[in-house]
Amino acid sequence: HKPGAVTEVDWSGPTMSFIDGNTGEEIKVYLFVATLPYSMYSYVEPTLNMKMDTWIRCNVHMFEYFGGVTTRIVCDNLKTGVISHPREGEVVLNEAYEALGAHYMTAIMPTGVRKPKQKASVEGTCGKVATAIVARLRNRTFATLAELNAAIREMLDAFNAAPFQKREGSRREVFEEVESAYLAPLPKAPFEVCEWVRGRKVAPNFHVAFERNYYSVPHVHVGAKADLKVSDSTVEVWVGGERVATHPRFRPYERWLYRTDPS
Repeated sequence: HKPGAVTEVDWSGPTMSFIDGNTGEEIKVYLFVATLPYSMYSYVEPTLNMKMDTWIRCNVHMFEYFGGVTTRIVCDNLKTGVISHPREGEVVLNEAYEALGAHYMTAIMPTGVRKPKQKASVEGTCGKVATAIVARLRNRTFATLAELNAAIREMLDAFNAAPFQKREGSRREVFEEVESAYLAPLPKAPFEVCEWVRGRKVAPNFHVAFERNYYSVPHVHVGAKADLKVSDSTVEVWVGGERVATHPRFRPYERWLYRTDPS
C-alpha cells in the first residue's frame, strides 16, 4: 500500500447499545469504521442508524480525525452511497455522496460486487474492533450516545497506540511519522450534508416556502420554478441552474417566519 492513497470504509458487523436515561429503553448503535491501509490507523464512530446522511457525516468526521484527505475512498456497494454498479460502464453514486467526493477532491470507488477482499484492511479492522472496543466495553452501561462515543474514542486511541505484533511501531506512530505527510489538506470548510427540494414556485411576494417558512428570491424570478439546496444551516435558492439567494435556515421548531433580503 502507498501512504495517503486510500481510505477504506465500512459498517462493522458487531453492534453496541446504550440505555436511554429517560425511558430505560435499550437503543441499538451501529459502528462506522475507517482504515488507512498503509499505517492501519483507524477511526470508529457510533451511530443511531445507517442512513445516507449519517454515512456522509461519518465520512466528514473521519477526515477531520485523520487531519487530511486520501486520494481515494473505497467502500462497499452500500445502498446509502451507490445507486448502481454495473459489470460494464460507470458506477453511479447518489448525489450527496458524489458531492462529498467533489468537496474533498477524492475519488469514491466502490468495490466489485461481493468482493470484500478489495477492502481487506477495513474488513480486518472490523474484526479487531470487535475485540479491542466492543468486547472491552460490553459490561459497561451508557446513558447517552455521547457518553458511549467518548468511551469508544478512548478505546480507539489505545487501539491505534498499541504496538504491532508483526511490525515495528504502532498504527499511530506510522501514521504520524510517515502517512500524515501524504494526505491532502482539508478544505477550508467541512462538507455539509444537504438535500435538494425541487420545483418550488416563487410566489408573487417573491418568496419560496420551505418547512412552513419563507425565503426571499430576487423579484425578477417571480413565477419561476426554484430548486432549494438545504443544509443544516443554510437554504440556497437556485433558478435555471444558478444560485440566486442564500439564507440562514430557520430552526426546526420555527414556523411561519420570513427571511427577506432587502436588496
